[in-house]
Amino acid sequence: MNSPWGHPAPSSDGNGGPPGLRCHHRVPHLRALEAEAIQVFREVAAEPGKAVLLFSGGKDSAVLLRLAEKAFWPARFPFPVMHIDTGHNFPEAIEFRDRRVAELGAELIVASVARAIEDGTLTDETGPRASRNRLQTPVLLDAISDHGFRAAFGGARRDEERARAKERMLSFRDDFGGWDPKAQRPELWGQLNGNVKPGEHVRAFPLSNWTELDVWEYVAMEGLELPPLYFAHRREVFSRDGMLYAASDFVERLPGEEVFEETVRFRTVGDMSCTGAVRSYAATLEEVVAEIAATNLTERGETRADDRVTEAAMEDRKRDGYF
Repeated sequence: MNSPWGHPAPSSDGNGGPPGLRCHHRVPHLRALEAEAIQVFREVAAEPGKAVLLFSGGKDSAVLLRLAEKAFWPARFPFPVMHIDTGHNFPEAIEFRDRRVAELGAELIVASVARAIEDGTLTDETGPRASRNRLQTPVLLDAISDHGFRAAFGGARRDEERARAKERMLSFRDDFGGWDPKAQRPELWGQLNGNVKPGEHVRAFPLSNWTELDVWEYVAMEGLELPPLYFAHRREVFSRDGMLYAASDFVERLPGEEVFEETVRFRTVGDMSCTGAVRSYAATLEEVVAEIAATNLTERGETRADDRVTEAAMEDRKRDGYF
C-alpha cells in the first residue's frame, strides 16, 4: 500500500524487510526506539501544541520526518517544517529539503540568516574562520516568536556531545530562549510533562536515546533516501585543523591551504564553514552502517569545527538558545 505522498505507507509492525540491514536482531531495538519517538511526537502535538519540526536536510531530519509521518498516519502530521538557512548550506541538502517536503505535502518555513544580515538585524562575520553558525540562534528564536510556536522538534541525540547528553527529551526554554541544565523536569518511567508556562517554549528531541548507528540502521530498515553527501564521492577539499572542508565560495582559505581532490563523505550536514568531511569509500547504506559500527568517534567530535572551540562550546550555545 502506498501513502498519498507517493511512497510506501509507514508501518510500525516490524515485519517489513530491512534493505541493507544485516543484523535482523536489531529490528526489535529499532522498533522500540521508533515507538518511543512516536509517543513524543503525539504527546507534544497534544500539549503544548502549535509545534514545528526543525529540518536541516540531514540524516536525523530525514528520520524525524519519517517518524512524524508514522505518528499521525493516515493524516498528515499537524505542524510545518522549518529550516534555519544560513545561506552557506550544501546545495545537495537544500535540494533534498525542498523535494522531500514537497513529496510530503508539508508546509515549509525558511528562516533566513542571510536576510537578517541584509536588513541589518545581524552582522556577518568575515575572514577565513568566519561562520554563520552562531547567527542561527537569534534567527531561530525570532522565528519561534513570530509564528507563536510553543514547541519545536529537533534531531539532537544524547550520544552526539556531552551537553546534549545532559538534556531531557523535553527541553524547556525561558522567554529569552535560554536553557538551564540545572532546572530540567524529571522524566521518570517515560512520563513527559508538556506544560509550558507563558513566555516559554519547549524543544522536543524524539531521537534523544538513539545513537548514530541506530539512525543509520533505521535509514536502512525503512529504505529512506538521504542526500548524496552522506556517501563516498569525489570532491575538492582542503585541510584545516585536522579536518577536510569542502572547497566553496563560502569559506575563505588561509595561506597555504591548497585545494585537492579526495574521496570523502559527510557524517553530519550543516553550514559549509564548520562542517568537515571524512575520508571514506563507504558508498552504500550497508557500507556506511559497517563503518559507523567500527568507529569510536562521534560525528560532531570528528567533523564539526564549532564544537571544538572550547570544552563547553555546545553547552554555551544551548544556554543562549541554540538547537
